[in-house]
Amino acid sequence: MGEARSRRVFFALWPDHEAVGQLSALGRSLAGSGGRVMRPAALHLTLVFVGSVTPTQVDQLERIAGGVRGEAFDLRVDRLGFWPQRGILWAGCSQPPALLRRLAESLAGALRAAGLVIDQHSGSALVPHITLARRVHCASLPQLETSIQWRVSEFSLVETHLHPSAATYKVLASFPLNAVDPGDG
Repeated sequence: MGEARSRRVFFALWPDHEAVGQLSALGRSLAGSGGRVMRPAALHLTLVFVGSVTPTQVDQLERIAGGVRGEAFDLRVDRLGFWPQRGILWAGCSQPPALLRRLAESLAGALRAAGLVIDQHSGSALVPHITLARRVHCASLPQLETSIQWRVSEFSLVETHLHPSAATYKVLASFPLNAVDPGDG
């Protein structure tokens, strides 16, 4: 008997409730007519995109992620961006925290060491961003007047469910971040 259907997964950071409210309001204010604003429950920052895996591989991903050590950090979203080829309006970090980069690189490295093939833009090539809206037509972007911040104290393994109208996400497991070495910043 074959294994159950494949599951589409990735690792991500989820903003806290206050940051979700701010990001959602920002997306609505900037998307204009015709753009599709992301639902508040869909706002996240992808660390590593894995793709389609079997249920057995989901278990393996959880074990691998459970072994990744990282430190909690403050994430400050202070810039807007736009990818015109896909009409994606996003918010991101002008100076991504070193601890964010280390977490993404450690996670990507652990997955590769286990023989998993992951998206080429994961790890060191990460452009930390939160998609605010899709199908946007944008000639220029304003400066983000006030940064949006939250304390990142965990990362999650997330499953994507694709629907005709939009994707939905289900957190499969979360992994805490702690101070590994208090002298390391």
